[in-house]
Formats: sequence, C-alpha cells, structure tokens
Amino acid sequence: MQLAVFSAKPYDKEYLTSTRAAELDKVANIEVVYHEFALSLETVSLAKGAIAVCVFVNDNLSADVLESLHANGVRAILLRCAGYNNVDLQAAERLGLFVANVRSYSPESVAEFAVAQIQTLNRNTHRAYNRVREGNFSLQGLLGRTLNGKTVGIIGTGRIGVAFSRIMNGFGCRLLAYDVFENDDFKKYGTYTDLDTLLSESDFISLHCPLMENTRYLINDDTLGKMKKGAMLVNTSRGGLIDTKAVIAALKRKHLGALALDVYEGEGALFYNDHSSHIIDDDELMRLTTFPNVLICGHQAFFTEEALREIADGTIRNLSDFLNGRPCENSLVQTQAVSEHVDRGPGQIRI
Repeated sequence: MQLAVFSAKPYDKEYLTSTRAAELDKVANIEVVYHEFALSLETVSLAKGAIAVCVFVNDNLSADVLESLHANGVRAILLRCAGYNNVDLQAAERLGLFVANVRSYSPESVAEFAVAQIQTLNRNTHRAYNRVREGNFSLQGLLGRTLNGKTVGIIGTGRIGVAFSRIMNGFGCRLLAYDVFENDDFKKYGTYTDLDTLLSESDFISLHCPLMENTRYLINDDTLGKMKKGAMLVNTSRGGLIDTKAVIAALKRKHLGALALDVYEGEGALFYNDHSSHIIDDDELMRLTTFPNVLICGHQAFFTEEALREIADGTIRNLSDFLNGRPCENSLVQTQAVSEHVDRGPGQIRI
C-alpha cells in the first residue's frame, strides 16, 4: 500500500521522513510516494494504488476529485494543515472517506509572523533595508507609530488569536476581540466587543478566523468603510476572508492605512512555486504590489521548524488512527470501515 503525498516540497519530505513516517514501511507495509504536483482532476490518477493521500492548503479536494480518489482505491484524506475549506466534506462523508486535519501546530509561529508583518510595515524596515543597500540613509517617508497604547483588534480568538493577543499585550496595546465563541484565555489580555466597535476603534486589525461561508469576504466594502481611517489590516489566516477589489479601492481612497498579507484569495495558482521568470497575469495581486503601504508574503507564517515537526507528527498520528480503526481526535469525517480496506494482521499497528 501507498501513502501519496501531494504538493510535496523538499521540507515536507525532510520532516515527514524524520518523524515516525520512517516506520510506516517497516511496521504498516506502507510506502510513502511524494508528488511535487498539487492534487487536482489532472493529477488525481497519480494516487492510484494509494490507501491514503496527504495534501496541503491549495490542493483541490472537490467532489469530482474525491470521487476519482475513491474510484482509485483511496480511503483516507490527510490534511497537513488546519484549514479544510478546500475539501468537500459532504462528498467525503457520502463516499465513506476518512478525513483528518492537523488542528494545532505551533500557533506561536503564525502569531509571531503576524507581529513581524505589523512591525515591518509599521516601521518601514523593508524599505529602509533596500535604501541602505543603495547608500540612501534618508529617513524621509519611514515614519512609523509606537505600538504601545494603540488599540489592536483581533478577529478570531482560537489558539493563534490568543497567542497573538499575548504578544500584543506585551507591547502595551489595548486589545479588542470579536468571535462567535468567546475564549476565556483571551480575556486575560483584552475585551470582547461587537464587530462594528472593533472596526471603528482599532488602529491595527488582525484576522485569525477560519474561512467558511459566513466568513468569506468578511472584509468587504461595508466593513472597510467602518474601519478607523488609517488603520492597518493584517491577514495571516485565509485569503478568502478579504475581498481584494474592496481593499484596493480602500487603499486608493486612502481610508485603509496599510495592508499586510500572508495569504491571498487567488494564491492557489501562484504560492509555493517560483514564478520569477513568468508573466503573472493576476492583475489584482500585481496592483497590490504597487502600493508602498502594502506588504505581501507567500503564505509562510506557519513556516518554522517547530510547526513542520508538529505537522508531520500529527499527520502520521492521524494515519495511524485510520489504519487501526481508532477514533481520531482530528477527524473531520470519521469512518470505521478501515478493516474492509487494510489488512492489519494481528494486533494494532503502532507508528
């Protein structure tokens, strides 16, 4: 049997190989096969012969792809990420597929990166770096603001949102949060309020919520108009939370003061690959890069040694639960039908 890993980069191979995944072949008789390509209708045939596929944020797990995977013998979908908006969970359940994500991996990694983006854009260190390399030591145009005493709005107070709150509290900021589900851990650092109040009072707003139908385009013409003039917006969560056309318009009329993105709604065709020798035909993304008060990174907030190690460990634990028919704490769709597809032999498979 095989585990087919899609969108596999060298670092994915390194960390999966260095964890208990190395025991898969010896203990569970499973061979790990890596594919650099993203999973899609065009590449789904590469999963033939695999009992499970391991995928990332920009792989396509629509109903059509899931049906093809099922027809090819795949019975488990392992997400090496927390988000699952790219998976048709209803189709997976109908097909009897096991689906599990990695719900928590070094939330500090993402939180610290959000703070790094705020500080970089706020104090213009990226522009200063380029100036000095050209012998330009002028400070004109590099004026920033102290974070101490400013109001920071956090939309979404899960593990990452709380980790971000802890850091910003250390800067001496006043913290406001909006979340459908209140988290007592956040209340140590700030106060919950309604979304309109958060938008109108915050100097910096950071998004830390999942992408669902009720959060898609959470940041739009209406919510942007309610923001405090000159506020900075930061998104290290999911690109679809922001209506790109709306933020471009808000930047052009100088209502939105600054924008820091680590995610982008159209990133699937671009991020994680080198396009430096290609013409990028995404006009909205290219327009954003022309603003001096916009900072864009390529979905790297998670990218730390600690996070990659935890992602690899969590992915293999989910696979072990599937192979053993155990309840999985990370399951999005749980199936007990594994015994029909996996010859486990005597006892449980220990990985």
